[in-house]
Amino acid sequence: MAQQKMLGFVHTEQQMPDKREPALRRQDFDEIYARFSDEGASDQAGRCSQCGVPFCQVHCPVSNNIPDWLKLTREGRLEEAYELSQATNNFPEICGRICPQDRLCEGNCTIEQSTHGTVTIGAVEKYITDTAWERGWVKAIVPRVERDQSVGIIGAGPAGLAAAAQLRQKGYKVHVYDRYDRVGGLLIYGIPGFKLDKEVVIRRWKQLEDSGVQFHLGVEVGRNIDLRTLRSQHDAVLIATGVYKARDLGGPGSGLDGIVAALDYLTASNRKSLGDTVLDFETGKLNAKGKNVVVIGGGDTAMDCVRTAIRQGAMSVKCVYRRDRKNMPGSQRETQNAEEEGVEFVWQTAPEGFTGDAHVTGVKVHKMHMGVADATGRQTPLPIEGSGYTLDADLVVKALGFDPEEIPTLFGAPELKVSRWGTVQVKYATMMTNLDGVFAAGDIVRGASLVVWGIKDGRDAAEGIHKFIQAKATQPVAVAAE
Repeated sequence: MAQQKMLGFVHTEQQMPDKREPALRRQDFDEIYARFSDEGASDQAGRCSQCGVPFCQVHCPVSNNIPDWLKLTREGRLEEAYELSQATNNFPEICGRICPQDRLCEGNCTIEQSTHGTVTIGAVEKYITDTAWERGWVKAIVPRVERDQSVGIIGAGPAGLAAAAQLRQKGYKVHVYDRYDRVGGLLIYGIPGFKLDKEVVIRRWKQLEDSGVQFHLGVEVGRNIDLRTLRSQHDAVLIATGVYKARDLGGPGSGLDGIVAALDYLTASNRKSLGDTVLDFETGKLNAKGKNVVVIGGGDTAMDCVRTAIRQGAMSVKCVYRRDRKNMPGSQRETQNAEEEGVEFVWQTAPEGFTGDAHVTGVKVHKMHMGVADATGRQTPLPIEGSGYTLDADLVVKALGFDPEEIPTLFGAPELKVSRWGTVQVKYATMMTNLDGVFAAGDIVRGASLVVWGIKDGRDAAEGIHKFIQAKATQPVAVAAE
């Protein structure tokens, strides 16, 4: 039995993925670390060099004090390690599972840079927080003081939930409004269960409810209630809706059946796993089983789609991306996982149209070559004349990213300022919009980004809201002259 000391788990050769058998694919994250023990976590944490400049912490959006909680883990002081970890991150067990550590903390680990293999920070973070839940260390929030003021939060995703937790800790009455029937946003409906077990999100939802946060689900601002009404009901309002408008893909045949948006596809899969009846899944419209699947895009959402298609039993899964591997925006770790599971990557290839009568039968593509770098440093892809051909496809998933919805129009607040991209404009020192007492955080401010950045923004917005409400409460009351 081979010992994998670095990761703190044990496997046999029979447990390793076998590309020859479709049923035996790379183990999912939770399966890999199912036997991650106190000893394994301690051994891995002990590899931290405790460097003078903790680059792992510097490259963590929430500035998590990684070296110190690794040291506590090494010493077997797991409860203290958890307390330190959650002091800067409201959901460390979620970030431990889904953060692209290869681009953040682990990718900048000094041990990694010296070619000795990174400290598996995400695995340790996940382990100590899961242990905290198992041993009853995670408690409902009990504020030191209860305040009379209330805050309305629009959106129950990472930014909204982080702000809710911080504001409840300060004693505010917190009301969260969300158009979906469950709390979590993309954590529930966008990220596949093999990356993030939904029970992990649900238990945080229940913890916040037990803490006194009130959730109003199935409430769509702009349809069931407008922003003006929310402003009149609360002392401050936070817009944390995220971005859900899928970027479209034109070209001949783009309206054929069988061409679907990534979020529709992932939501159907997640709802099915949660026990919901999903008609479009049952009819096969949003089910990859037995189909030739082509996913267009190169981000983390595209990786979620290809890996979901593999698990649904697709006949073949191809990922079409117009740039090369080093220029793709998604996690390299996710790409490697997808390749190990049988996904074929069609690099430097762009779609130009679709074939089929009523239903799609193929994707017409052409090859690209990488030109000069643009302002961001990424090379610009350029088409190669005469390089076109067609990929067979029964299901095409568009994973081209997300844009903001038209928030001022939807919310009945045309005076709310947005950028030319549609993101809500804020003063970053306070996270307040141009409307007094209305704040914004997360993807609706910065554009589609990482969960950990949403958490960071939610925490910052909560602090801005707290200062705003307290300053307002201490303002002298004007007395009318007699």
